[in-house]
Amino acid sequence: MRKAGERLKFIQPLMPTLVEKPPEGEGWIHEVKFDGYRSQIVIDDEDVRIFTRRGLDWTAKYRDLVESAKRLNVQRAIIDGEIIVLNEAGVSDFGELRKAITRRQHDLYFVAFDLLHLNGHDLRDMPLGDRREVLQAMIPAGERIQFSEALPGTGAAVFHLVEQAGFEGVVSKRKDSKYRSGSSTNWLKTKAYMISEYDLLGVERESGKPAFALMAERGTGRYVGSAFITLNREMRERLWKCVQEHVGTAPKGMKRPATQWVKPGLIARVKHLRGEEDLRHASLQDFREE
Repeated sequence: MRKAGERLKFIQPLMPTLVEKPPEGEGWIHEVKFDGYRSQIVIDDEDVRIFTRRGLDWTAKYRDLVESAKRLNVQRAIIDGEIIVLNEAGVSDFGELRKAITRRQHDLYFVAFDLLHLNGHDLRDMPLGDRREVLQAMIPAGERIQFSEALPGTGAAVFHLVEQAGFEGVVSKRKDSKYRSGSSTNWLKTKAYMISEYDLLGVERESGKPAFALMAERGTGRYVGSAFITLNREMRERLWKCVQEHVGTAPKGMKRPATQWVKPGLIARVKHLRGEEDLRHASLQDFREE
């Protein structure tokens, strides 16, 4: 219970565990994994604050969402969710999110998926299904704060639909789970993969270790990470030959002794997790000369 005059405090969020595929069974719900900023709305009567995933107070950055939160018919609440911007296809767009925060506040949405506190009551020991039922009832339609609907169907079916629609992935949650801060296997996230093109900076080869291709964002030169080289033997030999024919120098500030750098002009196709700013779980699929 909250003491008189005491403000509600930020609660460290529950973080889902990354898995290869969604769980099956009737004990789970499956929601779209949106590509945005995990955030927490804390309401104390007319005092509304919005925190980042790490507990930074970003209230001043989200003026329109603060006003939307004030219109909720609650005195005090802590709501867990994601701040997003939608593109023309209705898919959350992380690249546009940063621009909207500074220039287009009216394009921001808060997708609410859990309720941790309500009017003096800590709800974290309630089953997830009950918390979400209360949360859904308190969010009106047509506002900037929206409820994250669970999708019907098996985990595999939901993931297939979400992947085809271009979303980042799926978050699966045990219906009877309590809310506990930190990493948890009661919430599981399954991310979709996508293919993108990058500028190939070089190839890192060390004896006894996997080979990596180093990548930069096209047009900017910004280093975005490395990708496993999992090509077949013929394509690997073609890659080594191409690297030797295009020997270059290390980009400014990059020091990796085991890397053979290449001149600009080699374009790589990379399979990687969708919704990440830099490459994760990435593998080189093909390459070509520009």
